Amino acid sequence: MATLLYRLGRFSFRRRGLVALVWALLLAVFGAGAATLSGPTSDSFTIPGVESITAFDTLEQKMGTAADNASARVVFRAEGTVADDGTRSAIEQALAEVAEAPHVASVTDPFLENGVSADGRTAYAQVAYDIQTIDVSETDREALFDAGRSAESAGLQVEFGGDATQGVPEQSAAEVIGLLVAALVLALTFGSLVAAGLPLLTAIIGVALGVSGVTIATGFVELSSSTPTLALMLGLAVAIDYALFIVSRYRHELFLGREPEEAAGRAVGTAGSAVVFAGLTVVIALAALSVVGVPFLTAMGLAAAGTVAVAVVIALTLLPAVLGFAGLRILGTRGRARLEREEQAAQPFGARWGAALVRHRLVALLVTAGTLLVVAVPALDLELGLPDESTAAPDSTQRKAYDLVSEGFGPGFNGPLLVLVEGAGEGGAVAGTEQAQAAIAQLDDVAVVAPAQFNPAQDTAVMTVIPASGPATDATEELVSTIRDLAPQLRADTGVSLAVTGVTAVTLDVADKLNAAMLPYLLVVVGLAFLLLLLVFRSVLVPLKAVLGFLLSVVATFGAVVAIFQWGWLSGVFGVESTGPIISLLPIFLIGVLFGLAMDYEVFLVTRMREEYVHGATPDEAVVGGMRHGTRVVTAAALIMISVFAGFILASDTIIKTMGFALAFGVAVDAFLVRMTIVPAVLSLLGRSAWRLPRWLDRVLPDVDVEGEKLTRALEDSPAAKEPVAV
Repeated sequence: MATLLYRLGRFSFRRRGLVALVWALLLAVFGAGAATLSGPTSDSFTIPGVESITAFDTLEQKMGTAADNASARVVFRAEGTVADDGTRSAIEQALAEVAEAPHVASVTDPFLENGVSADGRTAYAQVAYDIQTIDVSETDREALFDAGRSAESAGLQVEFGGDATQGVPEQSAAEVIGLLVAALVLALTFGSLVAAGLPLLTAIIGVALGVSGVTIATGFVELSSSTPTLALMLGLAVAIDYALFIVSRYRHELFLGREPEEAAGRAVGTAGSAVVFAGLTVVIALAALSVVGVPFLTAMGLAAAGTVAVAVVIALTLLPAVLGFAGLRILGTRGRARLEREEQAAQPFGARWGAALVRHRLVALLVTAGTLLVVAVPALDLELGLPDESTAAPDSTQRKAYDLVSEGFGPGFNGPLLVLVEGAGEGGAVAGTEQAQAAIAQLDDVAVVAPAQFNPAQDTAVMTVIPASGPATDATEELVSTIRDLAPQLRADTGVSLAVTGVTAVTLDVADKLNAAMLPYLLVVVGLAFLLLLLVFRSVLVPLKAVLGFLLSVVATFGAVVAIFQWGWLSGVFGVESTGPIISLLPIFLIGVLFGLAMDYEVFLVTRMREEYVHGATPDEAVVGGMRHGTRVVTAAALIMISVFAGFILASDTIIKTMGFALAFGVAVDAFLVRMTIVPAVLSLLGRSAWRLPRWLDRVLPDVDVEGEKLTRALEDSPAAKEPVAV
C-alpha cells in the first residue's frame, strides 16, 4: 500500500493543476446538487419492532390520531381557585384564543375534561396541532404564548409545556470556535501560517463535499435534521487531523533534504497509509451503527462515515496537490528554524516523555489505569432515558409547567400511558376494553384510568392511564411491564390485543432497545477494528492493547458523565442547571465516535513506533522514537478535537451539553492518558513480544506495508530520491 500511495502522492503533486480542477468541479457539482435536489429533514422517531412506537402507528391508522404531530400543554395557576367567575372566564377566553392560533387542531376544556386539580388552584388544557413538531415555527409558538398569557391579566400564572413549545436550538458557534482554535494550534505546531492554513483549507473542502452529499441525500431518503450537524462535526475534526499528520511528515521529509515532489510522495506513502487505516476504523465505527436497528442512527452513521471517507481521499490527493502549490513556503522562516531545532535536539519533549515512561513503565501503567478506573466508578450507577421537561432549566416555562402539574395533580400526570386495545370485527374491542380497564384500575401505582375512546367501528380503543409516580421512576417502569403482562390473559379471554404506548412507554422501550444493542454493537466494532489493526501492525498484542485501552477510556468517560450530569458533581462549573437520567442514545453514540477517534491516535502514534522497530530500533528505542515524532502531532490533533467538542458544552440544551462534554473528556482521556501514557508503557513492558505475529498468521495476512519498509528499500538506490534540496 505504501508504494501505491507514494505514487499517488507524487502524481497529485506533479499534476496539481488537474487534481485541483477535478476537486473544484466536484465541489461545484455537489453544491449545485445540494441547492436543487435537497428535501426536508425529519425528526420522526421510529424503531421497527418496538411495541410503543408500533402502537402509535396503529393509533394513527385506526383512530385518526397522528401521534407524531406536535402538542402543547397550557397550565394555569390561581391564587384562589380557577372556578371563580372572573378566573374561569379569563381561562376560557385565553383557550379560545389558543384555539385560533396557527395550526392548532383542538384544545381541551379543563372544566369539562377533568383538567382541574383537587384543590381547585391549578388547571391545564391539552393543545393538539395538525403539523409535526419540526414544522412548528417560532411565529406559531409566539402565537400560543401570547394567547395563553392573555389570562395573566386576571392574576393567573400561565406556563407552557409540550414539544410544540420547544424551539429549534440556536445554531452553535462551536464549529467557528473549533476552526479558530484549530488555526491557532496548527500555527503554534508548525510555526508557519501556510502550513497551518493548508489542513484547514482541505478540511473545509472535504466537509463541504460531505455535507453537500448528505443534503442531496435528503431529497431521496428520510434523514434526521441532526445528520448534517454530525457529519460536519466529525468530518471537520478528522479532516484536520489527517491533513495535520501528512503535512507534518511532509515537512519532516523536506528537512531531511528531499526534493518537494519526493517528499510529498513519501509523506503520502507513509503517513497516508496510517490515514487510510485510521479513516477505516472511524468508518467502521460509524457504519456499524446500522446493527443497532434504529433507522435514524443508521442514516446518521452512514452519512458521517461517508464524510470521513471523503476526508481521507482529500488528504491523499488534494492535499499533496496543494502542497505542490505551496512549495517550500510550507516551512516558513520561523517554521523552518523551529523544525530544525526540534530535529537536531537530542531530547525534544516527546522523546523525554517517552524515555520517562520507559524507565517508570510499571508505575506509569498502574497509576494511570488506576486513576481511570476510579473515575469510572460512577458509571455503575448509569441511568438511561429520553429527556423530558423535568430536566429542563428551572427557570424555563416548560419546567415550571411540569412542576405545577406535579404539585396540582400528581407526578404521573406528566407521563400518562396510552393503552391500545384492538379486536377483530365491528365492536370487537368492547368486551376486551372493559376487562382491561377493570384490571388496570386494580394495579398498584395507578392513579387514574380515564374512560376509553373507541373508533367508529369499535374494533379499536385507547384509554389513558395516569401513574401515581413520575415518568422516570422505577415504579412507572414496573407499571408498564405489569400492564403488558395482562395481554396474554386478555387475548385468551376476549381475543383482543393490548399494547402500551405514550411518551413514557416510548422512553422505556427505546432505552431497552439500545441497551440490548450495546453488546452486539461493541462486538462488531471492536471485532472488525481488531482485524484491521492486526493487518496494520502485524501483531496480536498491539491490537488487543488498543481495544482494552479504548474500553478504559469509555468507562472513565461514562463515569465522569454520570458524576456531573446525573449526580450533579461540579454542575455549577459546567453550567448544568438540572440533573437526571443520561439520554439513551449517548452510550452507543459515544462508543461509535470515540472508538473511531481513539483508533486514529493509536494508528498515528504506534505506526511511527513500528516504523522505528522494523528499521532496526530496539523495542524501547522504538517507543521513544515513535513518541519523539508522534507526540506533537497527536497532541495538536487532540487539542483541536477537544476544542471543537468542548464548544458544545456552552450550549443551553442539556443533551448537546452532555454530548459535547462526553466527547471532549473522552478524547482528552484517550489521547493523553491512554495513547500517550499507557500505550508506551505497555509496549515497553511487552518488549519484542508486542511486535510478534504467529507464523501461520503471518503467512495468511497480506503485508500492507503501512510503515513503508518495502517503499524505503525500493527507494534506497534511487538517485532522485536522495538528491538533496536546499531548505
